[in-house]
Amino acid sequence: MMLNPVDDSFRATLARLLPDRALRPIAPHYLEEPRGKWTGRAGVVVAPATVEEVSVALGAANAARVPVVPYGGGTGLVCAQVMPDGPDPMILSLERMTAIRGIYPRENVAIVEAGAILSDIHDAAARENRLFPLSIAAKGSARIGGNLATNAGGVNVLRYGNARELCLGIEAVLPDGRVMNTLSRLRKDNTGYDLRDLLIGSEGTLGVITAASLKLAPLPAATGTAILVVESPAAALDLLAMTRDQVGEAVSAFELINGAGFAFLREVMPEVRLPFATDPDWCVLVELGLPRGLDPAETLEALFADALEAGLVSDGIIAQSLAQHEALWEIREQLPEANRRIGSISSHDISLPLSALPDFIARADAALPELGEFRTNCFGHLGDGNLHYNVFPLKGRNRADYPGMDEKVQRLIHDITVGMSGSFSAEHGLGRLKTGDLERYGDPVKLALMRQIKQLFDPNGIMNPGAVLRG
Repeated sequence: MMLNPVDDSFRATLARLLPDRALRPIAPHYLEEPRGKWTGRAGVVVAPATVEEVSVALGAANAARVPVVPYGGGTGLVCAQVMPDGPDPMILSLERMTAIRGIYPRENVAIVEAGAILSDIHDAAARENRLFPLSIAAKGSARIGGNLATNAGGVNVLRYGNARELCLGIEAVLPDGRVMNTLSRLRKDNTGYDLRDLLIGSEGTLGVITAASLKLAPLPAATGTAILVVESPAAALDLLAMTRDQVGEAVSAFELINGAGFAFLREVMPEVRLPFATDPDWCVLVELGLPRGLDPAETLEALFADALEAGLVSDGIIAQSLAQHEALWEIREQLPEANRRIGSISSHDISLPLSALPDFIARADAALPELGEFRTNCFGHLGDGNLHYNVFPLKGRNRADYPGMDEKVQRLIHDITVGMSGSFSAEHGLGRLKTGDLERYGDPVKLALMRQIKQLFDPNGIMNPGAVLRG
């Protein structure tokens, strides 16, 4: 179906229906995405302050058949938040809808608006002695609406689940302006199809999430953090099993880090303090959230001793203070920025069955030289099978020296991943980057049903056209 660009008539309609403060200048950041691969278009930027204003804006766009690009914190990595092609869209920013509507500590629930920044939700929960577990590197700028729209993962999925599992209900505006209110605080509500889960992960293609009720958790009585040197990814998996045997579900995070990550940090971010004089080939960053009565240092020391005896670890550092804890986590959280500064040829957000991870890494490392000479940085959330297997130019070269290689590398890595029963999109979503992969690797029945759902929710095709499903 043909869509229309924003024109003077549509701008006049918005100016008549919305307060002046809801209309924003088209600032450059609305048209950019973190990896710098695409530049978006815009005819107007609307920043509603209420769900009613969102309803008015979407209703007007639907009537005029103007495309709409929902915009959160702009931190997405698959080009879902910018529209580089097609008629100039209306960008719908949730930046003014930032309220924490309520926190219910006895229920372990928070109700927040979609524009709330993730770290602000963390702080609000902590003031009530509660934890909102979703945590990603961009937590200081990412907004919860975008986190839900992409079903974000992060470092705590191992223990608490991803964004979908942390959401009890949503308030959302459909393309025609109708408001769907399932903003429930209930843990059990079997009253028909779960439309909440359709909107979560839909990347703004079915509607706009404007608020959510979120699951909170008690703050752990004690937190322990360590970075442990392992011989290989297989040893890291054995260490994960040992850790779980010893502390059960107290494992909050278990992050795999490759020696290339340390080398990249030394190369482009020398201000980051690194823990070892000689960078190990592989290590894991472990965080435990322990109940009252368990000493984190003693627990980690006992784990290290057993793992050393079993030949799983050879060295390690156990954080003895909050400053040391933060220094260890800074290493992991700055890896994406170091990658960005180096400049990847192709980045991959993949997941595999846990037992297949070591074999995948070996296969990918063996297959890449058939395409050329590269550096790789493989790291990620080992506990839930999510790897970021990223491919880079050799030192002293850049992406321009590898013309056309990005698609070849991505096809190779995704072929291996899917061939091993994995997924080519683990936590970043599909956006506009991976629509072709969905068509190539996706189940055809699932793809047909997705198109039917899109048609049902958005018959005029205004919502984020080109994202998730190719037009």
